[in-house]
Amino acid sequence: MTTSIEGFPRDQLRWLIGIEDTCVYPAPGSTMGPLNEFALTGHDQNWREDLAAAARLGATGLRYGVSWPLVHVAPGRFDWSALDERIDVAVNELGLTVIADLVHYGTPTWLAGSFADPGFPDALADFAGAFAERYRGTVDHITPLNEPITTTSFCGLRGVWPPALTGWDGWTTVAVGIARGVQRSIAAIREANPAAVVVHVEASQLYETADESLRDEVELLRSLSTLPTDLILGKVDAGHPSHDWLAANGATPERLAELRAGAPAIDLLGVNYYPDLTPRILEEVDGITRQVTANRWAGGLREVLLRWQERYGMPMLVTETSIEGTQQVRRDWLEAATATVRSLHGDGVDVRGLTWWPLLDFVDWSFASGGRNVEEFVLHPETSHDATAETFADPAAGVTPFLRRMGLLDLTENEDGSLRRTPTEAADVFPREAAALSEGM
Repeated sequence: MTTSIEGFPRDQLRWLIGIEDTCVYPAPGSTMGPLNEFALTGHDQNWREDLAAAARLGATGLRYGVSWPLVHVAPGRFDWSALDERIDVAVNELGLTVIADLVHYGTPTWLAGSFADPGFPDALADFAGAFAERYRGTVDHITPLNEPITTTSFCGLRGVWPPALTGWDGWTTVAVGIARGVQRSIAAIREANPAAVVVHVEASQLYETADESLRDEVELLRSLSTLPTDLILGKVDAGHPSHDWLAANGATPERLAELRAGAPAIDLLGVNYYPDLTPRILEEVDGITRQVTANRWAGGLREVLLRWQERYGMPMLVTETSIEGTQQVRRDWLEAATATVRSLHGDGVDVRGLTWWPLLDFVDWSFASGGRNVEEFVLHPETSHDATAETFADPAAGVTPFLRRMGLLDLTENEDGSLRRTPTEAADVFPREAAALSEGM
């Protein structure tokens, strides 16, 4: 197990901030519009202010998206102009350690089949290698692809984002494609920059039910929650509990053998957890199974980190956490999450730090789908702090009805459509919590 990781020492916790960077562009003719959070939140116009805010709040690191669909303009062609300037400011002016988020749910539109395209693995590897070469020594911490499990749900199971596949065979197609792409991209990164730190980021999931008839479905979802990571790490052999399920849903022996042979080394295991969204309760309503969120607060974070530590035995980093709600709710969760990570670290759990995600409120993903809820869950009215989450508006009316109140900085829409940033109570205490966290054991 790796113990020495550049920028993330074992004996000192790090405090990071992320800026929501979902970047999905559908093919022409799609019923879905573009979903570019940097544009929707005004970050493209206010990036200097936003990066400075992250540093001012006491973060030592920044998870930052590189907008693959926009940078990789054609096979072998890249437009680094915007990224060059932003990375220079973040690293050389503000002193932030940047963890580059190469893929956040979207691929270039010239990849007609997106994550299911036969050319996807090599395209991602080309981009990853080019990025690692260009920014070697400046950005050495790289996430090849954010949240494979979420990507497979939206892109392979439920047909929300390209390639808009559905069903478990679609899930399997996307999961296997992603695993192949991540493996090849890690190889390309290490070839271009041997000093690179690979940060694999995955969403955690907690499932339960009180309905005995749904026990098998809960067990399936639990097994799938770590399956993309197992595929990437080459752990799916004939004895793996999900091997036969994958084969039954279209994973060929050749592809699974390729993934076993291509197992890469991961330096940091990034775990994403939201106290009011990660835990789900399955229930049946009118003959249809649905997932309802449940708030497990700090107990859920502790459970998730202990589970991932036991399963993979790697150094971990909480790469996303926050909560939707009032400023007080966000402040309370900031304090609870920090205390939990410090406690686990003190007990010997190899967690290296915590990331508040996002710096800014962001625009709900339903905005790009005409106001249609695209999540795989519904919010529980008593455990969710967002009273408006089930109300969807017309995107033509502006972004205000779609703003998710999860940021350290609140966004408010001006008459001209621009968005001003206002610090929250959580932002006021963030420097204190960052200092407390960095005290370590």
